[in-house]
Amino acid sequence: MNIAIVGTGYVGLVSGTCFAEMGAHVACVDVDAQKIEKLKNGIMPIYEPGLEEMVKSNVECERLQFTTDLTEVLDDVEVVFSAVGTPPDEDGSADLKYVLAVAHQFGQNINKYTILVTKSTVPVGTAKKVKAAIQEELDKRGVDIPFDVASNPEFLKEGAAIKDFMSPDRVVVGTESEKAEEVMTRLYRPLMLQNFRVIFMDIPSAEMTKYAANAMLATRISFMNDIANLCERVGANVDNVRRGIGTDTRIGKKFLYAGCGYGGSCFPKDVKALMHTGIDNGYHMEVIEAVERVNERQKSIVYDKIIKAVGDVKGKTIAILGLAFKPETDDMREAPALVVIEKLLADGAKIRVFDPIAMEECKRRIGDVVTYCKNIYDASDGADVFALMTEWRQFRMPSWNVIKKVMTGNVVIDGRNIYDRAELESLGFIYSRIGEK
Repeated sequence: MNIAIVGTGYVGLVSGTCFAEMGAHVACVDVDAQKIEKLKNGIMPIYEPGLEEMVKSNVECERLQFTTDLTEVLDDVEVVFSAVGTPPDEDGSADLKYVLAVAHQFGQNINKYTILVTKSTVPVGTAKKVKAAIQEELDKRGVDIPFDVASNPEFLKEGAAIKDFMSPDRVVVGTESEKAEEVMTRLYRPLMLQNFRVIFMDIPSAEMTKYAANAMLATRISFMNDIANLCERVGANVDNVRRGIGTDTRIGKKFLYAGCGYGGSCFPKDVKALMHTGIDNGYHMEVIEAVERVNERQKSIVYDKIIKAVGDVKGKTIAILGLAFKPETDDMREAPALVVIEKLLADGAKIRVFDPIAMEECKRRIGDVVTYCKNIYDASDGADVFALMTEWRQFRMPSWNVIKKVMTGNVVIDGRNIYDRAELESLGFIYSRIGEK
């Protein structure tokens, strides 16, 4: 099957590459000529484990190509995926200008039956706008060319996106016609030969499913962070609470870990967009609004603990370990580390940072206002406080004896609850974690 994917960001590039890996012929399209040229030369715009090798192998096999011009491939494809960005507008709503631009271009250039599938996360009702934009262009051309629109939201976790795509829990597809359903079934069947897990539904439900899924996961995170903050005040241990409720099969164990807040490209944006969809329809999503408030507060929890431990940080050196919003990615969008760094700099602190992958992204975002270090020990050198923000595997078993020797102070703030209190306190560290007094 021949398909095109418009947008070579995280979703578009991973999806296109994985479809090619399964044998489809894929044209990835982007208006950014520089990005396309880099991709042709094997230079990745994002970090995702295994992606670079998969892109190169499929380009070599001529199943994957990159272009800036959708029109040059449109006549050869059955399906066009729209995976362009939907950045939050000033009011928190999803900006659909890129989605609708793809729809207009699609309508201006199709010459045979083709399906336009929205892969981007978009508010309920977007498909109607996409369909109207396509029809508007066909009417201008004075032609009657059949087409379908569909919704196929992505459920990819950064750091595990290839596995999520190739072995998905489920694939959600919203369609309006049997023909579109048949084409999408043909496309996804190779991924699910042993267990066909495509869930077909109406388009509005598919659009809502993505937001509902991310909002539920965000709710679990904020709920546990709220519980953790109360645990600290009443003398309980949030890890014990997590184990106690996680064994309830109605609740389950996943996404019950307390920490310093969620970030990334999905949860913050999608929670805001869902809230705005509610407002647009005369309904306040009170639980979701609380989820966002709790998370915004939680992003400062490590900063609050640093201040509690050392008081005035002016002139003090703080080691920040981990910059990305989660391990196995260089994504720093809405990362809690950015909030902590900004607050500490405003207070006059000196900051030394290290992240295995996200250093260049941090430089791009905030420049040289912090000192970039070569490893966890270099970052700890001369530090009054060691603050963990991202639970990279490389950070799980450091040599605390070495860190103690190179640090000026002895405060460890564990923003992800991965260290052992007894071990650190036996070495003379003052240790603080989330959800434990």
